[in-house]
Amino acid sequence: DKSKTEALEDDEIEEFYKILTERKEIDKIFQKYSDTEGFMSCQNLVRFLYETQREEDAVVAAPALIQRYEPNERAKRGNSMTKDGFLMYLLSDDGNIFSSSHRKVYQDMTQPLSHYFVSSSHNTYLMEDQLTGPSSTEAYIRALTKGCRCVELDCWDGPNSEPVIYHGYTLTSKILFSDVIKAIKNYAFKTSPYPVIISLENHCSVDQQKVMAQHMTTILQDMLLVAPVDGNKSQFPSPEQLKGKILVKGKKLSRQEDPTGTNGNNNLEAEDVSDEDEAAEIEDESVKTEIQQKGKVSKRSNRVPKWSRPGETSDTLKLAKELSDTVVYCKSVHFDGFEDPSHPRPFYEMSSFTESKALKLAQESGTSFIHHNIRHLSRIYPAGWRTDSSNYNPIDLWNVGCQIVALNFQTAGTEMDVYQGRFQDNGFSGYVLKPEFLRDEQTKFNPKSITEGTWGTKKKLLLKIISGQQLPKVNKSKNSIVDPKVTVEIHGVQQDNNKKQTKVVENNGFNPKWDEEFTFDIEIPALALVRFVVEDFDMSTKNDFIGQYTLPFTSLKQGYRHIHLLTKNGDPYSSSTLFVYI
Repeated sequence: DKSKTEALEDDEIEEFYKILTERKEIDKIFQKYSDTEGFMSCQNLVRFLYETQREEDAVVAAPALIQRYEPNERAKRGNSMTKDGFLMYLLSDDGNIFSSSHRKVYQDMTQPLSHYFVSSSHNTYLMEDQLTGPSSTEAYIRALTKGCRCVELDCWDGPNSEPVIYHGYTLTSKILFSDVIKAIKNYAFKTSPYPVIISLENHCSVDQQKVMAQHMTTILQDMLLVAPVDGNKSQFPSPEQLKGKILVKGKKLSRQEDPTGTNGNNNLEAEDVSDEDEAAEIEDESVKTEIQQKGKVSKRSNRVPKWSRPGETSDTLKLAKELSDTVVYCKSVHFDGFEDPSHPRPFYEMSSFTESKALKLAQESGTSFIHHNIRHLSRIYPAGWRTDSSNYNPIDLWNVGCQIVALNFQTAGTEMDVYQGRFQDNGFSGYVLKPEFLRDEQTKFNPKSITEGTWGTKKKLLLKIISGQQLPKVNKSKNSIVDPKVTVEIHGVQQDNNKKQTKVVENNGFNPKWDEEFTFDIEIPALALVRFVVEDFDMSTKNDFIGQYTLPFTSLKQGYRHIHLLTKNGDPYSSSTLFVYI
């Protein structure tokens, strides 16, 4: 306040802003490529983009970047860039660590559906825990807008002949099946045009199954896939062929005529309804005790109110033909071992596995599991004991080609960060093409014993954590100023899993400087993800999480890059960043 008016004049505001946004580390880079008058010519920007940023189209990109980010009209007319324009470029999507070309769909979308990792949610209807938390259509909307392509519906008989969705045998609230189908219709393709899979866990009586089928048919209309698409009948159609379609995964009545309609008569044979009775896992005594301790369930009856456990009779529930007919490509079957190559099972048969069963198969029969997942879809879901809606690590299941690795989207943490990092790729479409060695029928790849093969060239990641900008004080209960530290983690095959961290910078969340270099050896780049985590160090208690950013190793951009940090819930901060050199 040079004018002593207790208010800042226009020129004082500008000067104050420059002090706040001063970035000496960027000034140093700019000076290297600028002339004595403080301008970076287009030719020098080309040189910077090519030499430092490793941009292949530097000659084309440079003039476009000047026009896009340079605020000074004189500089823009002279086809040059000022320091302000250079900073704006480095803070933009073009200066982001995540490859701009991977922000759109760039992968081949004409491969069979089983050749892709599919963003998938477990117990999608839950907003909180698995025992007493609320169910909501909002949870489906959130998942779908986050790119989720496979949602779960846990269906039970409800009053007035209307099926409801909730977590069976628990005190979670209930929502109407029809309301969920309406939400799916309205939000299925807001984020991605590629197919959505409705995974049914069906506990309804035959009558209410008919109601379910009617709701899906009348509400979804042409979106619902009810017949095979034209093409190869020995493998799945592609995401491209299924654009705008909603597929149902569930049990299908046994018949000589298969779901792809090749031949035979309709010899219907009833069978169990639910392919994986996740709700039955709640019958575990330890979980019952946990519900009882919440004081809402009678120990004497050991059950929730009568209509909350609908459809239970001494007879096994049977499957309505109307509901069976909605299942075309995703027929749920019990897994009874890997198939004999000389007697292959129909490609459209798929199984669901608890995380423990799937991890055991991955550990003991990795290559066989990979071969299985080339032709068949596999759905993995969290163990029943995860009543707090915690998540398992999806990496080990992706490493053996499992496509539908379902997580609790409502639960923040490392697992969900890694998950969203994986599906940030390929335009946030919810479908990521598996590496070639997880699609090749002759593959010998096994993530547990990496040998020489065609899984890509080993890479060395050299990075420098330079500085941070405007890191917030997340824990408001603490009076101290932020003491930030950065951890860099590699998530991939076992040999690649690693983490390294910077020193702590005391009392500076505004513009901390680290200037620390790290090196990581990456054996299987195609399966690796890189996670940057910023914490507020506390010597006496657990460090407070500030922000993180996770991306596939193959999406990393080289050179000087900003990392735009995300909150615990995966939302972007407005101005909290890390500045790094790759």
